[in-house]
Amino acid sequence: MKWGRYWLECLLAVSVLAVNGFRWFQATDASSPLKRSSGWTPQRKLAAREKTRELWYDGFDNYMTFAFPMDELTPISCSGQGPDWCNPANIAANDVAGNFSLTLIDVLDTLVVLDDRQGFETAVRNVIDWVSFDVDTKPQVFETTIRVLGGLLSGHIFSNQTGQPFYLPWYKGELLSLAHDLGKRLLPAFATPTGLPYARINLRHGVVKGETVETCTAGAGSLILEFATLSRLTGDDRFEKAAHKAFFGIWNRKSEIGLVGNTINTRSGAWTHPETTGIGAGIDSFYEYALKWYIMSGEIEFLDVWDDAYAAIMRYSRAKDGYWYRTVNMHSGDAAYLTVDSLSAFWPGLQVLAGDVQNAIKLHLIYYNLWKQHCGLPEVYDTNYKQATSHQYPLRPEFIESTWYLYRATRDPFYLDVGERVLFDLTTRAKVACGLTGIQDLRTNKRDDRMESFALSETLKYLYLLFDEENFLHSDDSNYVFTTEGHILTLGQEHMKPRSQFRKRMRTIENHQCPAYIPFTRVFDHRQRRSGLVHGIRSRPDVDYARHLVGLSPTSADEQFFSPDGWCERPKVQPYTFEFVLAPNGRSVPEDLSPSLLKLAIVPDGYVIHNVTGVRTQIVQRLDGTGYDIRKLGQYHVRPGHMVYVNDSTIFASRGEETNLAQDELHRRDAEVRLRLFTTNVDPMLQVETSHLSQKGFDISISGFTARFGADLSSYITLDPNKETPRWRTTEGVAVRRDPGNLYGCDLYEGGHPDSMLVVQRGHCTFLEKLLRARDASAAGIIVISDEDAGVNPTANPDELTAAGDLNDVAVILLPKKTGETFQELVMASERLNSLQIMMTLHQPLGDGDDSGYAPIENEEQPKDPNRILYINGHPLINTRLLV
Repeated sequence: MKWGRYWLECLLAVSVLAVNGFRWFQATDASSPLKRSSGWTPQRKLAAREKTRELWYDGFDNYMTFAFPMDELTPISCSGQGPDWCNPANIAANDVAGNFSLTLIDVLDTLVVLDDRQGFETAVRNVIDWVSFDVDTKPQVFETTIRVLGGLLSGHIFSNQTGQPFYLPWYKGELLSLAHDLGKRLLPAFATPTGLPYARINLRHGVVKGETVETCTAGAGSLILEFATLSRLTGDDRFEKAAHKAFFGIWNRKSEIGLVGNTINTRSGAWTHPETTGIGAGIDSFYEYALKWYIMSGEIEFLDVWDDAYAAIMRYSRAKDGYWYRTVNMHSGDAAYLTVDSLSAFWPGLQVLAGDVQNAIKLHLIYYNLWKQHCGLPEVYDTNYKQATSHQYPLRPEFIESTWYLYRATRDPFYLDVGERVLFDLTTRAKVACGLTGIQDLRTNKRDDRMESFALSETLKYLYLLFDEENFLHSDDSNYVFTTEGHILTLGQEHMKPRSQFRKRMRTIENHQCPAYIPFTRVFDHRQRRSGLVHGIRSRPDVDYARHLVGLSPTSADEQFFSPDGWCERPKVQPYTFEFVLAPNGRSVPEDLSPSLLKLAIVPDGYVIHNVTGVRTQIVQRLDGTGYDIRKLGQYHVRPGHMVYVNDSTIFASRGEETNLAQDELHRRDAEVRLRLFTTNVDPMLQVETSHLSQKGFDISISGFTARFGADLSSYITLDPNKETPRWRTTEGVAVRRDPGNLYGCDLYEGGHPDSMLVVQRGHCTFLEKLLRARDASAAGIIVISDEDAGVNPTANPDELTAAGDLNDVAVILLPKKTGETFQELVMASERLNSLQIMMTLHQPLGDGDDSGYAPIENEEQPKDPNRILYINGHPLINTRLLV
């Protein structure tokens, strides 16, 4: 053998595997390097906080010196600017600048966060003395609402609330009066047939003739926080009614798969081309306001919208690896564009607020790597070509906002490191002689001579909060929220609306506690389940994967967290939602589009299913990892607090129905299994020549789909000590082989293949026929390479299974197309080498010798109670109860 001529070939095959998502183990040593001290002492946090404060005042003081009472500071020319009077079509300026001292109003509650009592009082006096909304300008309704109306309301709440440091004894509600006046000037925008507001309005003359009838979902549907707060504080309910109608005017026009579009016609209510959706510009704050208005007001229907919207986004917009969130067609869920924008960096913060910390960490890692790559966050990034297509950074706050939320949830000093990097880049790139300027091109640091008001009202506010451990907001457990412009709004008990009697009857149990953050833990002793060190974000096995997605090389700081037994993991992502058409014993039945009350009935605390046949069911993963909930039954929505009772005895086999009983047991199997693949030397004469490879070796972990017949490969199977351990569960494993003359496994094999898993292609015959041919050749089972990427659990006709006889000693595993093709390339490469044998075994469950070194604690299986709760693929449906 001439090993050298095959060495490159094998390396290429192994590299392909790594790119396609296999898990690598480079060592089996259970030791772990000592955790490096974060170095974030109280003094260091205080220093970073004070640098942020200094940067904020540099912007604010220069605004007051050179720009006030105009709307914005132009920090390079050391002057101010308001609306572009000469060019009304310049909406980039005119949508936000309304000649009403925008920046001053927008920063009122930032002075509260900075604990500047004197500065806050002075700013309130300046607003009262200088601001009027009787101006002939045409700003955007959305921008004016979130920046100006929100700023006035937040300023009023702190000025008017006794018992806290920012109460102003001389204050007589002037800010609320200004807010009321502004709200009345915005109301005519809602005078459309749909209730969806025009995008822009003249504050003096109302809706201008010929005004565009198109608006975005965020612009029309993200007004409820400010408008409803204005109504509650003034007693004028017109604002809340208008915003409520607009919000549900958007939501009630969602597609069949639960997605709302980006742009809509305010007069007809029709979605406009290209009818796409995502989590970024034009739609972002619609989701944010659904969740936050529920938090603030307790109005449960907004939580219902959030639950349904989040499930749809996680099912269709989230990429298969769980990191990117794509722009998709709102009707089909198919990917439309492979670009992401900087506004979508707010999503991890919203996920934290909702309780989904693990998914928030993943997306935030993407934006952090983009920030490191560009020393700022580019406006648009192409995930396919791994490069920015718009290099602006106008000092947007979304990434810093999510960083703050994640730090408060995890207390991981990694996020302080992120904040320190942001502070450094803002100081070195954006600070100029007269304040802070946006970056027009991150590649050249060309500046745009504009300090948008959100730089002070949000970006530096969140950055300051990140370092200020003692801030009063961190110990405030009230119902306050930050608006999408970073304004602090809250409602006292006197402004809350009581729940209706009907809602009390239908939603008797409500418990929306968020799950606690579970950090990544290195497990040392699997047999005794002893946990080792708790690691930080940088030590997660998927950190390198996030960096790989943006094509960024690791820095020396990243390498300090490398582990000798670590690996770059492509995450395995569980689908967030599933849909089934129910039927006894897994039969295929047509959907019942309108189940009658005899089949599916309403009861006081939920629903009862008397006949499961044909009922479409949506199942959604719980954020706390404890299982799943049924969310939809036919035409009904199952809400938090509802229970689903199953009163159909046909889901169980009756006495004597052994076939049905067997089928029921088969459908309780794990849908997926983890396979461990490794190599062994098969030619002793080559031991010396190939020793360098055998010493390093490779250990690869992949996921496959199990069959509903043949050997049960489920992780919860308890082995019988009196019987021989199945071949695929032993540490030695079984050999993986191919028969080039029988690629599909449908023909008789020439000769035997004892203790082997045979690799075959899907097609030409049934899965069962392939398995029978392998059994006849004394094989341990088959690995089927699918012709599609979707997961499939092979099934067989019960009568055919009965005729086939005992199949408990032969296994069927199916690999999706991309994974399978790459796996097959490795098998073929090993065949050409003729000196290495690929072996396969099942990963053992925790406590049974799994030597991978890592175990996510949240995935430990909970004890099952089949008499009370239904299970789907081993996962409990928490909100179900069996009556039969």
